[in-house]
Amino acid sequence: MKRSWIEISRSRIAANYAAVRDAVGPNVEIACVVKADAYRHGAAEISRILAAHGARWFAVSSAEEGIALRQAGIAARILVMADMLPSDPGALHEFQLTPAIHSLDQLRELEELAQPIAYHLKLDTGMARLGTRASAEEIAAAVTSCQHARLEGLMTHLASAADYSRPQSQEQIAAFDAVCDGLRRHGINPPFQHAAGTIAIAYGRREAWRNMVRPGHAIYGYISPARGNAPPSLLHVVPALRWLASILAVKDLPAGAKIGYGAMFKAPAPMRIGILAAGYADGIPHSLSARGHVIAGGEFAPILGAVSMDLTSIDLTAAPHLKPGDAVTLIGEEGDCRQDAQQMAREAGTISYSLLCSISARVHRVYVE
Repeated sequence: MKRSWIEISRSRIAANYAAVRDAVGPNVEIACVVKADAYRHGAAEISRILAAHGARWFAVSSAEEGIALRQAGIAARILVMADMLPSDPGALHEFQLTPAIHSLDQLRELEELAQPIAYHLKLDTGMARLGTRASAEEIAAAVTSCQHARLEGLMTHLASAADYSRPQSQEQIAAFDAVCDGLRRHGINPPFQHAAGTIAIAYGRREAWRNMVRPGHAIYGYISPARGNAPPSLLHVVPALRWLASILAVKDLPAGAKIGYGAMFKAPAPMRIGILAAGYADGIPHSLSARGHVIAGGEFAPILGAVSMDLTSIDLTAAPHLKPGDAVTLIGEEGDCRQDAQQMAREAGTISYSLLCSISARVHRVYVE
């Protein structure tokens, strides 16, 4: 009996990618974001699925993640978005990785490798995270001084793409335009420009698409809700991951029984409970203690008391037929009940990105059609 496992649908991953492709059209390259082990969906297998359906670029966070994809047999282009130069800079050339450079000092370090490496230069247009704030003139001087490192792309990251109540995205896009235009006046016009992730794709911020986009969340079936007067979403995507856990034990408790650490919950009446083989070490947020839900026997079942490291107690009053060895659904569908990562994240006081990425490596991964 598996304690806890996730099922990932290959067909849903492929359909979500197709939805992005249909939205942006054939002239926009898609760099599928598979960092953080593809948001815990499994970077190697997800990349294989996407490559089989036409994906030619993948985006990761670190050189280590890129090397793992190469060792898994992924031949497509790989953009390393958030690493400094790796401890072994020769790995960029050896594994044919494309680094995102965040400063002109980094560019000089890349040039000192004396290897023919293409790179994408990230501009900080107002997020104040990674990226250079250098002027177009300074960037042009640094780029043209390089004999080995080759500028292939200009990129930025939108801090508030889902927020239509304030102008930050338009301001960032204007700042990006200003640097790109300045570089063109110096004869620098790299093949790729990109600023859009899932949200900017979904809500049609076409001025951010340029000729490359970087969808992550949409590939896995999610689009964050927008704020303000946003247009309708262009994308229809479906969550590809279902998360299940086995029932280890079933108990009938009298009224007044205290459940879990700290006696956080006391049975108001006689009740039947189930003990799940999953806890916060598996990725169930501790903040769901005495407030979250799972789906048991096709009905929502409240989480009772504190979520423990390895175990979680649930109310089986509405599903008294369930027994040890039966499975319940943490994320997914059962009968008429559905709970996705966004719903669970809202109850936990977090975001779906964090919830998905928190699913532990000890949770078994199974791929289904």
